[in-house]
Amino acid sequence: MVPTVPSAETAEDTAHSPGDVPNTDIHALLERGRTLSTPVLRAAVDRLAPPMDTVAAYHFGWIDAHGRPAEGDGGKAVRPALALLSAEAAGAAPEVGIPGAVAVELVHNFSLLHDDLMDGDEQRRHRDTVWKVHGPAQAILVGDALFALANEVLLELGTVEAGRATRRLTTASRKLIDGQAQDISYEHRERVTVEECLEMEGNKTGALLACAVSIGAVLGGADDRTADTLEAYGYHLGLAFQAVDDLLGIWGDPVATGKQTWSDLRQRKKSLPVVAALAAGGPASRRLGELLAADAKSHDFDSFSETEFATRAALIEEAGGREWTSQEARRQHAVAIEALSRVDMPERIRAQFVALADFVVVRKR
Repeated sequence: MVPTVPSAETAEDTAHSPGDVPNTDIHALLERGRTLSTPVLRAAVDRLAPPMDTVAAYHFGWIDAHGRPAEGDGGKAVRPALALLSAEAAGAAPEVGIPGAVAVELVHNFSLLHDDLMDGDEQRRHRDTVWKVHGPAQAILVGDALFALANEVLLELGTVEAGRATRRLTTASRKLIDGQAQDISYEHRERVTVEECLEMEGNKTGALLACAVSIGAVLGGADDRTADTLEAYGYHLGLAFQAVDDLLGIWGDPVATGKQTWSDLRQRKKSLPVVAALAAGGPASRRLGELLAADAKSHDFDSFSETEFATRAALIEEAGGREWTSQEARRQHAVAIEALSRVDMPERIRAQFVALADFVVVRKR
């Protein structure tokens, strides 16, 4: 059976309904993170040897495939926004969190470059992925280089706080890689439990988001208790973020997501809607299990029609996987918000953390 979770209404009673926090301009908050971190991020990328500097610039959307300046979609910039906000939660200026924001963003993009290659994804942010344009070797090398740069950006600060921040970043990076390894191994298994899926997603997404929420505070001098509590907020926010991503990976609008229709089903991903549907029992769940077991042995999977993927998506929804995942996103959102109550910070900063959590749960890409 699928584990029981609070309904959306219960989760909202525990915290609040997403969107209830007044006087917070979420787009301005995200833009601040992007504006303050991007010059430092670009300076770090400029250290790379050619052609890695150009390949990285393409990945970040700063140039097009021909090397011409571009205004590409650089992503939502949630992690930089959280890193700067966490510095403020510790009583420091937001600028104190910039090296942490850049380091986390470098690790995040290291993972995207490698994930796109491993998953065979040809599109990211409405453009061809790096491996598709520049080849697999460059995707691997540039990913490795960004990972190294992340630690360099922090350690060159030369402070005790920078050392503490680097330890948190390396731990989060190792968990992220653990999560990617679990994700790949699950694609070749007929069954994955909901608990295993949540553990994998906690590693793959929750760990780095948790680090983003603590790293600015650590650079700002926060003690370990404060940093750990902020990480709890970030970890559960990461699980909410990934649950929404899993929904978009099956039912998202390609125009908004920049990915193919049914993208996660095409990759045989054992995402939350899939594992929840398989665990639910009932006719739709059993039929879905039969189809996915046959898919794993099929030699014609790559030539499946849109109708065949649509059938699998409909069975997941009929078995309750879509609704369960939506409720799980709200439950994790509520747990994240509760963690904030254990950190002493200005109410203005708390409201901005809440607004960012709301943004993660209510989004279309």
